[in-house]
Amino acid sequence: MSLLAFGEVLIDFLSDGKEPESFTKYPGGAPANVTVAYAKLGGDSAFCGMLGHDMFGDYLLAALNKHHVNTQYCLQTSQAKTALAFVSLDAMGERSFSFYRPPAADLLFLPSHFNPQAFIDNNLFHACSNSLTEQTIYETTLHGLSLAKKHHCLRSFDVNLRVNLWQEPQLAYQRISQCINHCDILKLSREELDFLLSQQTQQELAWIHACFDQGVSLVVISNGHLPVHYYTPHYHGQCAIPEIDVHDTTAAGDAFVGAMLLNINQYITAGKSLQQLTADNNALHSIIDFATTCGALACCQKGAFPSLPTINEYALFQAKLSHE
Repeated sequence: MSLLAFGEVLIDFLSDGKEPESFTKYPGGAPANVTVAYAKLGGDSAFCGMLGHDMFGDYLLAALNKHHVNTQYCLQTSQAKTALAFVSLDAMGERSFSFYRPPAADLLFLPSHFNPQAFIDNNLFHACSNSLTEQTIYETTLHGLSLAKKHHCLRSFDVNLRVNLWQEPQLAYQRISQCINHCDILKLSREELDFLLSQQTQQELAWIHACFDQGVSLVVISNGHLPVHYYTPHYHGQCAIPEIDVHDTTAAGDAFVGAMLLNINQYITAGKSLQQLTADNNALHSIIDFATTCGALACCQKGAFPSLPTINEYALFQAKLSHE
């Protein structure tokens, strides 16, 4: 039982913050980060997307394979280059992005490129909003969500909004809302929630309950170093973030999502359902607590793939906390 994530895998060029400024190449891209996070914690994951037939595409495929992510559903094209993102960090490790996209290879993945076997072999499907910015890739993402439902996969959606990729905020709202209506698990940040609320008239709790009415079972809201809040149709809970030395927050949210999905899948593999989990506060709190720690650990070093914690690193951190 494993995870299939769809969307972009790209190069993060991370600034050293000096003058003159230089940038170091790291593999990244939110859905790809989630597959690596999932695999480094001991799960089986696969990535589905389009890369350029170029040195960056080859580098990213090698990086995914190095971390034991299944890449059989990755395609390459000569029609566009692999996407790039230049990332600058402030004194607190918070990042800002400058994307070289569009055009980019990941936007050329078509509905017909999906291999139905990918949805047979995996029971979780994950996507993000960066695969909604252009009409064709938006339609492809919706098709992926539809295929996931057809094959009885749980569907996870991380808003992961990059406003500078959108020319029209209302279009971002409409497309994100459409995907939310087709997911079981929704992850978003406080800033992303505020953006979505600013585009309509509902208050926060009314909006969350409207998500439940559309079929969402779990809503998780992160807020930087502040506690993570989670909502189900039955209750609301929160988990504090452990204190760590922050160096780079680039992959924190993706580490959180990968860890959360891994433990949710383990819960379901044990013979239970997502609906049972959303009615079991103790079990869900334990899952969110595990995910918050993994997200925090991803802030301890630079780069996306390199920063994602292994299960051994998680265990060592927990042992350290127990002795303090």
